[in-house]
Amino acid sequence: MKTTFRHIILTFLSFFGLSVNAQKQTTETRNDFKKYYDQFKVEGSFILYDQNNDKYIVYNQPQTKEQFTPSSIYKICNSLIVLETGVIKDENFVIKWDSVTRQNPNWNKDHDLKTAFRNSTVWYYQELARRVGGKQMKYWLDKTNYGNADTSGGIDKFWLTGGLRITPEQEIDFLKRLHDNQLPFSQRSVDIVKKIMIVKDTLNYVVSAKTGWGEQDNKDIGWYVGYVETKGNVYYFATCIQTTDFNNKNFANARIEIVYLILDDLKLIDK
Repeated sequence: MKTTFRHIILTFLSFFGLSVNAQKQTTETRNDFKKYYDQFKVEGSFILYDQNNDKYIVYNQPQTKEQFTPSSIYKICNSLIVLETGVIKDENFVIKWDSVTRQNPNWNKDHDLKTAFRNSTVWYYQELARRVGGKQMKYWLDKTNYGNADTSGGIDKFWLTGGLRITPEQEIDFLKRLHDNQLPFSQRSVDIVKKIMIVKDTLNYVVSAKTGWGEQDNKDIGWYVGYVETKGNVYYFATCIQTTDFNNKNFANARIEIVYLILDDLKLIDK
């Protein structure tokens, strides 16, 4: 019956010169993006989702389905959780530096959520996680469906050296739900996090993003994830790079530069 009805509708539309455009999701593989990873002597993958055209553009697709430690890209989700639970009031919440000198000079001062997010200040987010507590943190990870939602390894370490893992594909899904206000957080919490994520604001586009750097399986793991908003579309991106060369001095820049080289290649931004 359903098939017959559909046939009648299609026949009717065809008779009057009308057509039905059922857009199908597509995936384009770009093996040529390998040159950007080779340029920085790293391995890795790239995935971009074009929202309007329901299209994925990928490099090294098998790896986009592999789980990696999120390290500091978890700060996006962590920020949402601390705001939603009332652990902090807003992005201006200051935690005083404990006077412990750490490897990144930018960490050795007082921070609020804005500066801690921008500088990936680990101690600030560790303190926030301790204030949230293990039970609430696990509840919100499950509710958010973030990666494998594994909080083993300690409340202030699970996203760094503990059990939390996420795939580049899952990260894209998380970013889409964030942008489209489909995560289980209040609009206020989401709006604050979206604001602190902005790294580039131009007349033609806005880039919101976060870096991450951790270790897994005797490799450095680097991330750069986010989305580009243009006047008529949104493009979500994630790169995850790896190297066994812990002396690779270009590793920190590689995470970001590879993404912008690809976005420029795709003519989505002006590099």
